[in-house]
Amino acid sequence: MKIVVGISGGVDSAVAALLLKKAGHDVIGLFMRNWDSNLNNDILGNPDLKENICPQEKDYQDALIICEKINIPLKRVDFIKEYWDFVFTYFLDELKKNRTPNPDIMCNKYIKFDLFVKEAKKLGADKIATGHYARIINNQLVKGIDKKKDQSYFLSQIDKNILKEIIFPIGDLTKQEVRQIAKDNNLLVADKKDSTGICFIGNRDFKSFLANYLPNQPGEIVNIENNQILGKHNGLMYYTIGQRRGLNVGGTKKRLFVVGKDIAKNQLLVCIGSENEYLLSDEAIIEDLNLFSPLPLKCSAKFRYQQADQAIEIVEKKVDWVRIKYNNIKAVTPGQACVFYDNDVCLGGGIIKSVYFKNKNKYEG
Repeated sequence: MKIVVGISGGVDSAVAALLLKKAGHDVIGLFMRNWDSNLNNDILGNPDLKENICPQEKDYQDALIICEKINIPLKRVDFIKEYWDFVFTYFLDELKKNRTPNPDIMCNKYIKFDLFVKEAKKLGADKIATGHYARIINNQLVKGIDKKKDQSYFLSQIDKNILKEIIFPIGDLTKQEVRQIAKDNNLLVADKKDSTGICFIGNRDFKSFLANYLPNQPGEIVNIENNQILGKHNGLMYYTIGQRRGLNVGGTKKRLFVVGKDIAKNQLLVCIGSENEYLLSDEAIIEDLNLFSPLPLKCSAKFRYQQADQAIEIVEKKVDWVRIKYNNIKAVTPGQACVFYDNDVCLGGGIIKSVYFKNKNKYEG
């Protein structure tokens, strides 16, 4: 088959392409350029802010070397404007609502498994491949073998009709096995570090980056249990439910955790202790559903990446949202994804809209 592989300049996509080439397929590499900090700052009206936050040029040079080594052609496509329109704008809008967005999920939905697929088809692709740790079995999305690296969570919003066109060549491998294959085949990225965090922020401080796009609105940090003012925050958008680091509250040795945001008063609400009832919820509403299979009344779910599967029960179901119950789960956060599973099969997912805590308080981002 003719297979177009998304080449990122990392070890996972490199090994994915290598395995397909060795299997005898006609393989074409396609590099996506999604972010240009200088161009985007010009769009925003900050032409003097010239920083290379995401080192995509270095990744592209690595991709060229990889494809030359594997002996496949590499093409390049720019999705900078589309990424801004569909991913970065979403990211900013969610932060303005004081929710905690996951731009990687939206990048997969709108860029990697939509625009990229269309571009691959222009090249005559029979199938599209990426270096994700996931599997496709009988046109179903299934967790990758390496449970620590499984990325089905991030794929929960892609169009289910795309599943039949996708190949995940490394889904049956562990990360250690992938790196060993790269070493055995002398790929220069065998020991290259995995990219972490959000691409367009890179290694830069999160608060410093956002200050260029959203104005800071400092306010009070308040103990939700007794309304005691404990300190000052730099802006509600910088904090997420369950966060305990970076609060900079002096005068107490007790561990504080973010439990909510009072938008009207511009207050960051915190509690003492990780098992506090203000941090533990037992019910949530999940909206913007994207389902690969019908949801049974009882299944499991993840409320964040790498979380262990949690037993849930659907107590109310509508066309585009469900209300679910579960048992005392910590830091379920509006704006994040809730992804449903039947054992290893991913059933789809949605976005957490509102959360109901043990003390019966309702919280919406």
